[in-house]
Amino acid sequence: MADSKDADTSKAAPAEQAQTQQPVQVQVNDENALASYANFCRVTGSPEELIVDFGLNPQPIGVPKEPIQVKQRIIVNFYTAKRLLAALQMSIARHEAVFGVLETDINKRVRPGLNQPNQQAPAKED
Repeated sequence: MADSKDADTSKAAPAEQAQTQQPVQVQVNDENALASYANFCRVTGSPEELIVDFGLNPQPIGVPKEPIQVKQRIIVNFYTAKRLLAALQMSIARHEAVFGVLETDINKRVRPGLNQPNQQAPAKED
């Protein structure tokens, strides 16, 4: 039985070594990349791919009165989506380690009274 254990560990060693190798540096040319801002995203998809739509929500508090215009659509396969998820999780973890936890519920982040657009400022007394 001791021989079979040794054989199992020797087979696992190359697989573990492959996982600990340093990632390869890939050269990227982003000269023609277009940048745009989004504060809204929607994820839909099919069994083969994910569709991620990005847009600008002009009314981030409450339900928007106008439809949100989708400005960018990215279609990726699930393998790329999983790598993107890992990269985003790592980036957000680094950000939160430096700046604190990000609150995604806007109602918890907004100061009281700010989400009421018709509220008038109190009149100043002379």
